[in-house]
Amino acid sequence: MILKKMFTGKHGLLLLLLVVSSTVSAQDNEQLALTISKADQANTEKLMQYIWKRKSDVSVDGQVKLTTLTEFSFDAAGKLQAKIVDAESSVKQKRGVRGQIQQNAVEDKMEYVQKALALATAYTFMSKGQLLDFFSKATVNQKDGVIEATAENVYVQGDKLTVWVDEKTNLFTKKKFSSLLGKDAIDGEINYEKFSSGINHGSTTVLNMPAQKMKIDAKNQDYSQRVN
Repeated sequence: MILKKMFTGKHGLLLLLLVVSSTVSAQDNEQLALTISKADQANTEKLMQYIWKRKSDVSVDGQVKLTTLTEFSFDAAGKLQAKIVDAESSVKQKRGVRGQIQQNAVEDKMEYVQKALALATAYTFMSKGQLLDFFSKATVNQKDGVIEATAENVYVQGDKLTVWVDEKTNLFTKKKFSSLLGKDAIDGEINYEKFSSGINHGSTTVLNMPAQKMKIDAKNQDYSQRVN
C-alpha cells in the first residue's frame, strides 16, 4: 500500500524513474569496474615479466636537491618490490657537527620522499578489490572514447582520485589524486604509456607537497624483461 502511494501520480512516476535510473547506474558501474579490473590484472601479469628503474628528481624551492634511483620488480607472489639503488644530493656536505646535522636532515627528507613515492605507487597499482570499491562510489562519465571516474575517500578520509581509461582497451591513461602524507597535503599526477607490444605502464609521476615546498618529478625507465 505504501509503495502504491509512493508511485502514484506525476511525482510518483518521476520518483520511480529516478530509482530505476540509480539502480541501472550502479549496475553499470559494477560491470565497468569488473571489466577495467580484469584488463588491469591481465596487463599487470604481463608487466610482471619486467624489471625497471624509476628516476626521481626532488626539488625544494624550485631547485633539485636530491635524485634517487629505485629498481622495481615483482616477486614470485606477484607483489611489487622496490629497492633504492642510488641516491645523490646536490647539497654540499658540511664538516663536523654541522655536517652531521645536515646529514640527519637529508635522511629525514629522504624518508619523506620515499613515503610520498610509496603513496603514488599505491594509486598507480590498485588491486581488484580496491578498483571495485573505487568504482562503487565513483561518478563516471564517458566521452570521446575516454572513461573518466572520480571518487573520494579511496584510501584515507578526504582523499580524492580521478582516473582516465581508454574505452577501447579498458586500460588507464592517467590518474590524478589529492591526499595526505601525515598531516601534509599532497597531490599527484600519474601518466601511462604503452610498449609497442601494447603493455601499459606508468611512465611519469609528478608530486607536489606544498608544506615542504617540495616537488618530485619521477620517470620510469630502463625496462627490461626478466631472465629466468
